[in-house]
Amino acid sequence: MEPYSVLMSLYIKENPEYLSLAIKSMVEQTLKPDEIVIVKDGEITPELQAVLDDYASAYDGLFHIVGYAKNRGLGLALNYGLEHCKNELVARMDTDDIAKPERCMKQVNAFMKYPDYAIIGSAVDEFYGTSDHVISRRVVPSRSEEIYKFAKRRSAFNHPTVMYRKSKVLEFGGYRNLRRNQDVDLFGRMLYGGCKAANFKESLLFFRSDESLARRRKSWENTWSYIETIKNFWRMGYSGLLDVVIVAGAQVVMYLAPVKIQNWLYRRFLRK
Repeated sequence: MEPYSVLMSLYIKENPEYLSLAIKSMVEQTLKPDEIVIVKDGEITPELQAVLDDYASAYDGLFHIVGYAKNRGLGLALNYGLEHCKNELVARMDTDDIAKPERCMKQVNAFMKYPDYAIIGSAVDEFYGTSDHVISRRVVPSRSEEIYKFAKRRSAFNHPTVMYRKSKVLEFGGYRNLRRNQDVDLFGRMLYGGCKAANFKESLLFFRSDESLARRRKSWENTWSYIETIKNFWRMGYSGLLDVVIVAGAQVVMYLAPVKIQNWLYRRFLRK
């Protein structure tokens, strides 16, 4: 089996309990990671540091904790972490989600079967509170041709599920210094540049859905950032003008809708 690294970014506002569950899900993978790189994106709380210390002492040599004093944002933190990943295959993981036990084994097997692929992700089960309370599933297209078309308007990957080739991410310049939608921007550039990709139809991860997620969706910063991302795709020749118009209209409608209606729209039309 080809070895792989896990890449996570951590900042001060995150929840220590959620962090512990996320890390636990990665160290208990049926195919164990070769290393877990965690970037401290600025100063963190003593409680978060205690979680890191506990795992680092329990799994000697597995963790590579790096970071810097001032928060720089997710994109730059992940680029920094990529520099410290020693393996070609890198599994992204967020600090508040829970990976299913066979996630990484299935992804590594897929990369061995399809060595020309650059990105492999999966569907996610969205949960509220605990992972046994699944409220919806976000399914993304599975085949490379479908992904290429889908990504002209919508995020074709669930970011915390992806495993990708480090060399390909670096070839396309890594994550840009954006406030939001860094993954949509990166993967769109990679797809337009000829990278092949796939998604498992099954869910390989429990994705935490709570009030903070609704607030992020509701923010004008997130709305404008997504519209600008698709406009950039149009400028480089990937998306069409109609794609930009449809995305802009849909994003503004979602922004203006009350949170309850917004959540209903997501589950009725964008989830299963």
